[in-house]
Amino acid sequence: MFKQNRNQVAGSDKRYSRRRFLASTGAAAGAAWAAPAVLPASALGADGTVAPSNRIGVGMIGMGRQAIAHNLPVFARAADAQVVALCDPDRWRLAFSKENPAAVSVAKSRGIDLDRMQDCFRTTDFRELLDRADVDAVMITTPDHWHVPIALASIRAGKDVACEKPIGLCVQHGRILADAAAAAGCVFRTDSEFRSIPLWYKAVRLVRAGKIGQLKTIRTVAPCWNKPLPMQPTMPVPPELDYEMWLGPAPLAPYTEQRVHAPKSYVAGYNRPGWYGNRTYCDGGIVNWGYHPLDIVQWGNNSELTGPIEVEGTGEFPPLDGLWNVILGFDVRYRYANGVELVYKNSGRDASTPNQVHVRFEGTEGWVCCWYGPDRLEAEPESLLSAEVKPEDFPFPLENERRNFLNCIKTRARTLADAEVGHRSTTVAQIAYIACQVGRPLKWDPDAERFQNDDEANQLLTLPPGRTPWSVM
Repeated sequence: MFKQNRNQVAGSDKRYSRRRFLASTGAAAGAAWAAPAVLPASALGADGTVAPSNRIGVGMIGMGRQAIAHNLPVFARAADAQVVALCDPDRWRLAFSKENPAAVSVAKSRGIDLDRMQDCFRTTDFRELLDRADVDAVMITTPDHWHVPIALASIRAGKDVACEKPIGLCVQHGRILADAAAAAGCVFRTDSEFRSIPLWYKAVRLVRAGKIGQLKTIRTVAPCWNKPLPMQPTMPVPPELDYEMWLGPAPLAPYTEQRVHAPKSYVAGYNRPGWYGNRTYCDGGIVNWGYHPLDIVQWGNNSELTGPIEVEGTGEFPPLDGLWNVILGFDVRYRYANGVELVYKNSGRDASTPNQVHVRFEGTEGWVCCWYGPDRLEAEPESLLSAEVKPEDFPFPLENERRNFLNCIKTRARTLADAEVGHRSTTVAQIAYIACQVGRPLKWDPDAERFQNDDEANQLLTLPPGRTPWSVM
């Protein structure tokens, strides 16, 4: 196993106090978010070889499939960064050893130096990670119900933050996080790779440069492979899992494997853990996966700091009292203030559907469509694909999203998708879910972030009792 700080995972023998956490989180939200924008000493990277003392110290919070396959490798290979701490309530996930061969195999295939990883501080309690002076920045790769609470705690601790999409489970909490990040002056990156995919980047570049004329309609599809599942029998909590910490701000609920994730398993590909299908922890494909193409919609429409003004939709819903109870299918229509109409649908409910994901921008002089899995770009007229775009017409870099985060830590510049952008793109998906629930056209005020003259819909902008008691108000 590990030496000194590896012989025993920090926090593993502590009783996690839900009451203490909820009280401290509420107090944090009431405090003035005025942390100074101080450049950490370890963020002073330079050209060439970077001394260990000048590397950005990164703490990984959440060590599941997404973290090991996609997030960790970039930080672990970066010359100007060093992964110094790991956190997960599942102790098995903290071990890169023969007990976790699949994770080891993936890590090695991604070029991670496992010997270097052995010296990382390990804990099941993210607060112990945030207390460390050697952690300058965090990568949050947890179930969705933990995104906002941990991000707020990280900002309060003076850390820069990269956080997996989506930004929280409701519009209200996303607004609180975006305001907190802005007030603190922290570097924040909403983690979605789609702005870093060359062909998707090129599509947005062509649209923003006016190569398809005036943008009129956007059509996008996201996979929604959720299925209903009735409540499952209570099971013993695996000894390696700190289940109270996993639940965190969510209501107490009996453990069953399909609520969390399979014990001692590393699942690659497009399979999703049980929490993905339960509305207490996630809103399913319409928000979690749908963030990817909807963020590209927002970027291409130059509306990433605002949102649509009208939305209506229909959805297929399973019984709410089931264990897996997120929306199963959806068909949503939006209109923006500039007249652009957006059509957002689901592609299906099986593992082969990601290759149906696309965003198609239609203008007065042609259209361009980017596809995911495998990535390809189509256009009409085809000559659009070779159209020249001047840097001044689209002054945004093409770079890996985590590389963008590290670069901005050093320069204190705004990332390509900060907390405000992430919140706005998440909101587009969240109001779609609300429109499907109420089943009628809604008028959305993107400035006030409220529906006009619809109290029922506005009540869904925060989380009702029964989904989670956590409140930052």
